[in-house]
Order: sequence, then C-alpha cells, then structure tokens
Amino acid sequence: MFTGIIETTGTLAAITPRDGDLRLRIACPGLDLSRATLGDSIAVNGACLTAVELDTSAFAADVSRETLSLTTLGRLGVGDRVNLESALKAGAPLGGHLVSGHIDGIGRVRSLARDARSWRVGFEVPPELARYIARKGSICIDGVSLTVNEVEDAGFGVNIVPHTWEVTTFSGYRVGSQVNLEVDLLARYLERLLEAGADRPKGLDAASVRSMGYGQTRD
Repeated sequence: MFTGIIETTGTLAAITPRDGDLRLRIACPGLDLSRATLGDSIAVNGACLTAVELDTSAFAADVSRETLSLTTLGRLGVGDRVNLESALKAGAPLGGHLVSGHIDGIGRVRSLARDARSWRVGFEVPPELARYIARKGSICIDGVSLTVNEVEDAGFGVNIVPHTWEVTTFSGYRVGSQVNLEVDLLARYLERLLEAGADRPKGLDAASVRSMGYGQTRD
C-alpha cells in the first residue's frame, strides 16, 4: 500500500526487453534505498513494482504484459522523469489516501490553466472509470493523491498547488499527455458488494456509493 505522497522523482535510465515484457532501471538518487531489500515494492508513476535489482541510487523492476497494457510505463523513454514512492510502513503518517498501486486505466490531460499560483488541470477518463470519480473524492494520478474539484460526463478536474507542481512530473504535462489513474478503493469495493447483492446498511444504494468521497488528500 501507498499514500500518494510522492517522495521524489527519478529518471528512467534503461529499458530492457525480456521475453515479451520489460525490465526498467530507475535512477533515483533522491530516494532512500539504504534499508531497501530485493522484493520491496516501489510505486513508479503510481504503479506498484517489485525491486529485482538494487544499489545505492537506482533500482530495477520487471513490468508484466498486464501492467504494460493498463499503464503508461511501456510508453516511457530513457531519460523520462517518474514519480516515486516507497511502500507505506506501519505507523507512518497517512498524508494522502490509501493507494494500492494497481492502476485502473489511462487518462488524458485535456486542459491546463493557471489559477493564481496553482494550476487547474482537466482530465478525460475511460467511461468505465468515470462512475467511480466523485466531487471532493480521492483520485490518484501518476501516483499523486489528489482531491477531485469537479466532475463532468467524461472527465474531472483537480487543483495542483505550487509545491506539488514543482516536485512531481505534473510540471511536464501538456494537453494530450497520458496519465495513470487509480480510483478510490472504497468506491470499487462497495459497488462490487452491491452488485453481488450483499446486505447493506439502510439507505446505501449504488447511486450513493458512486457519489462518496473520503479522507483528506494533499491538494
């Protein structure tokens, strides 16, 4: 599990094809790997990857066909910047919201506009994900925990404060940029329970589940 609070950014140092999938090597001098061990989880642009090689300032991870089909990782090039977060440790502050690192799909930046010192960013989302996104609910974009400001038929908007803009890959976004999306865990599981006909508290229906948001996120 992760929180969606990015620790640092890294750089894609190498891409190695491996029998139909890929091994990525990430240079990350800003990430503390001193206590990391082989097999540890690290979120790369929001996707939970397993470290299979480690040194003091870099790690490598294998990316399966499943992950390549659902994320933007296979579209990265050497030198591209990525958001990084180590796995959540027991007792650590939960500054964002609970994030699994399992990407649900790919969205697209459709608008960028300054709003005082912040940025307003609009995204298009696949229709099958739109129902999980609620105003003032939680969303994870390229590994960053954010609060949804507004929701439209085929998309949503967020506000990015200056700190987040500067310390993540958001500053490199352009209209048309593709991003990894992870929707709120609670919404997915509650909807599944309702679809399965499980008992539910009085007044809890599918419409109310889809409109739910919880937790405090960083923006």
